Amino acid sequence: MATESLEISPAPREYLSSRNIRDIELRTLEIEPQLEDPGSEAPQNACLAEGPTSLTREVKIKLLAAGFSFFFAGTNDGSLGPLVPYMLATYNISTTFVAVIYAASFVGWLTCAFTNSHLLRYLDTGAILVLGAALQLLAHVLRPWGSPFPLFAVSFFIASLGIAFQDSHSNTFVSTVVGAHRWLGFIHAMYALGLLVSPFVATAVASSTPNWRLFYLCLVGLGIANITFVAVAFRDSLRILPQQAEESEDVVRTGRNKAAMSSIIETFKLPGVWLLSMFFFFYLGVGVTAGGWVVEYLVTFRKAPLPSTGYVPAGLYGGMFLGRLLLAEPTHRWGERRMLILYIVIVFALQLVFWLVPDIIAGAVVLSFMGFFFGPFFATGVSIGSKMFPKKIQPTALGLVFVLAQAGGSLFPSLTGLIAGRVGVQVLQPILVGLIVAMGISWILVPKVPDRNQ
Repeated sequence: MATESLEISPAPREYLSSRNIRDIELRTLEIEPQLEDPGSEAPQNACLAEGPTSLTREVKIKLLAAGFSFFFAGTNDGSLGPLVPYMLATYNISTTFVAVIYAASFVGWLTCAFTNSHLLRYLDTGAILVLGAALQLLAHVLRPWGSPFPLFAVSFFIASLGIAFQDSHSNTFVSTVVGAHRWLGFIHAMYALGLLVSPFVATAVASSTPNWRLFYLCLVGLGIANITFVAVAFRDSLRILPQQAEESEDVVRTGRNKAAMSSIIETFKLPGVWLLSMFFFFYLGVGVTAGGWVVEYLVTFRKAPLPSTGYVPAGLYGGMFLGRLLLAEPTHRWGERRMLILYIVIVFALQLVFWLVPDIIAGAVVLSFMGFFFGPFFATGVSIGSKMFPKKIQPTALGLVFVLAQAGGSLFPSLTGLIAGRVGVQVLQPILVGLIVAMGISWILVPKVPDRNQ
């Protein structure tokens, strides 16, 4: 599931050369150019300069490519909820088995966390982005032909691993651009747009054809476009990083691995990493649980008709799309911490209305407003993290935050499925209330950070 990011203030320095975006990334999320081991020098391909990355034509194309990759990730995540009832019927499984899909997605993000620091030392940014796009395409190719459930579940691991690679490095690149908070808001609004469009297409295909899996042919087409767009936009960094000519392969590998492990250990020692991760843990738990189980809840507990109810998540995601577009600027201007506390209170009140008012139309409207105020959360959290973490460990720190976010996005929907299998899907409502309260408390505990310019 994608993780969905936000307003990150531009880094104080950048790489002049647009030819090596990975170096921009490693500067923004800084990796020391000189390691303790004399034979472990990191590749350097550009010179340093002051100021954020200018919006040249090439940079704008890269921003559009990043936005499209987030849109594609959103179409994958947004389709799961509407298709759950069809999956249960086709594979003749209970809601308990849906937990396997969420668990597979989490393992994909976890794999990214443990490999990301190492990939940064071997592949340039364009190569990592194309790798992520290729993994997503492979996942969607496995789904339409009627694969058995174990392989179908494995495809979610592959897709999540690809999304993790693309999202993390796209976020890093966009955070270096002039007006980063607006562009980060743009790419994450594109993710929400994917979430919005996907339920409409998935429900239309599933309700009008005997084979709901044909929907994934649409994602195969988008996957081909995604890998093409990324390869063209980031062709200047589509390469394997060279090792120093005078160094042996073993020395280079040892130095790079040592630097990667050093970043991981230093990240684990930062309390702010764990506190921000806790916020994301509950945040994504709320969003994925609500989007993934609302259709089954309305159909099973409130007796809503399946074909039309499949469109309900679109209201949640449509609100999220608008919230990310319209609330990014006021959240930035009036204070990220205080505005998110206000949004959490509003979301909590709306969730109580959704629970206590047993009207299907009212529930759909309330979900739309919940999505609207839910919209800026991810971007704002990543913005805070970009200011809180030292630049030299930002790739590892943000990677850990994203993994623990995905842990929440996998654990709570899975627990909801396990509990629903025993007592009924109505358990969704108290679970969402508890998660929203935990999310609010965890946000208050996140350390305050100074302005980046300080």
